[in-house]
Amino acid sequence: MWTLTSSPTSFKGLDVAQPEYRGAIAYAINYLREELPPIMYYHNLWHTEEGVMPAAVRLGQLSGCNEDEIALLELGAAFHDLGMAQRQIGHEIIAARIAAQALPEFGIPSEQIETIMGMILATRLPQTPRTFLEQIVADADLDVLGREDFFSRGEMLRQEQIALGIELPWLEWQASQLSFLKQHTYFTPAAKSLRDASKQEHIDILEETIRQGVPVAASQVYEE
Repeated sequence: MWTLTSSPTSFKGLDVAQPEYRGAIAYAINYLREELPPIMYYHNLWHTEEGVMPAAVRLGQLSGCNEDEIALLELGAAFHDLGMAQRQIGHEIIAARIAAQALPEFGIPSEQIETIMGMILATRLPQTPRTFLEQIVADADLDVLGREDFFSRGEMLRQEQIALGIELPWLEWQASQLSFLKQHTYFTPAAKSLRDASKQEHIDILEETIRQGVPVAASQVYEE
């Protein structure tokens, strides 16, 4: 749907003697800021920078990951949605390719790049992470399912889908959200501990609103 015509960051002259993790993260953030279409109301910069990245670091710390693993988790989270700048379906594959092209310029070793690409691909739905680090990033990407802003962020996702030409009546939208929540399971003990209880509350709310047959605005559902 969208094509990237140029890289928003130049690497020429960069000293890559040591891995530049912060520089690579800054590249990803700048990429999202400059390249994402404005209709990405959910899969936007906030989702990555304020949602998935902190969640990945938090889950990594709670899971006992070391500093190097935490750095890789943050990188994987930072790069996971870069493909949204080009298209929605299959954006994870595009993001993995961008990572493979960009990260060597920051001195990231090839084995670490493979790890990061695996994390990115682990966020594809349905999620099928192969390693524990991939499980962490997969859980971080859906951390919102058990957060207090689930319904407000869900409304942003609905608006994004409408902008992309996919629109469901309110009750059908709520039913789709309920189905997703019921089918979803967090992989890591840390995510289960942090988010399962709140996720169940969201399931209960959606079941009740659907039972009543009253399409309530997403911002009002949680408050009630």
